[in-house]
Amino acid sequence: MSYEDHFFRPPRRRPARSRITGPPGRLPARLLAAALALVTAVALTGCGGTDSDGSGSGGLEKTRLTVGLLPVPEGAPLYIAIQRGLFKAEGLEVTPQFIQTGAAAVPLLRSGKLDISLTNYVAALLAQEQSGGAVKWKFVADAYQGEKGAFVVGVAADSPIRSAQDLTGKKIAVPGLKSIATLAVSASLRAAGIADDSVQYVEMAFPQMLPALEAGRVDAAWLAEPFISQLNRQGGRTVLDTMDPGGPTKNLPISGWGVLGDYADEHPNTVAAFQRAMARAQRMAAEDRSLVARTLPTFVKGLDAQTAQVVTLGSFPTSQNPTRLQRLAGLMGNYGYLRNPGGLNIPAMQVSGP
Repeated sequence: MSYEDHFFRPPRRRPARSRITGPPGRLPARLLAAALALVTAVALTGCGGTDSDGSGSGGLEKTRLTVGLLPVPEGAPLYIAIQRGLFKAEGLEVTPQFIQTGAAAVPLLRSGKLDISLTNYVAALLAQEQSGGAVKWKFVADAYQGEKGAFVVGVAADSPIRSAQDLTGKKIAVPGLKSIATLAVSASLRAAGIADDSVQYVEMAFPQMLPALEAGRVDAAWLAEPFISQLNRQGGRTVLDTMDPGGPTKNLPISGWGVLGDYADEHPNTVAAFQRAMARAQRMAAEDRSLVARTLPTFVKGLDAQTAQVVTLGSFPTSQNPTRLQRLAGLMGNYGYLRNPGGLNIPAMQVSGP
């Protein structure tokens, strides 16, 4: 006998009288209550979402996220959100993973080893245009913005270079070619009346720059914190502020948190939860510099608490701004980084916050 026959085949004989008593069509109170409890339990089970691990997530498509970042000041809000339980309050468990560069995040995001990553906006916009659509960044939160003194060209204590004019014909260390570093230096030099093609850029990692300056392998270096403070302690000095508030790089957007391809469409609730937590963390960082200073040594290797108190920081935007990012794209177009900056649909690259 089949399953269907066993349950649905008409009976061959008259069934025995039901033992349930009471008016026709009604169940006793105790059985009705039990039935309602069962229906409620089933309904609640059906409404609960599951994450990639099969556990309940309250509607989140995924609750465990691996987030890429660099050990730089703009990563502070992520650690604030972790340490203050902001992600936990949203039902998320976030594991940070350090990466070499923002560009290095692309293959990790594609393979699923990262869910979300910090990325340099210049590198992301370049990849978006040069890949012909193969790389599709979607920015879910703004991270960092340049401010006076946060990104400078510095020289060693015994350097004969005293001003931006003295940089002509010199070697400048930068963390990447065709990057925010070279863009900021070129724009600042040109604003000072100096031909930006008169300098030679030498690519090297930040930790290698101060030893290279001391050894004379480069004449100057584009530095961010905490390396600016380290240079100052060694007697070095700044000769060009590449985020001068009077120049073309004023309030330049530096980096943001992004995903690739259809990730945001496939995980809308998860992305929204991440955005809510990061929005709170960004506000906390923007309003309390001492909190950022206390957080930095917890993830920036070699940065002591004393130095963290005096580093020069950029700002932590509390919302995304397509106009600001479009301005960066325009500047990249002016210096030949982008062929068609107007062809980038900046608003479509930003995922609206909750």
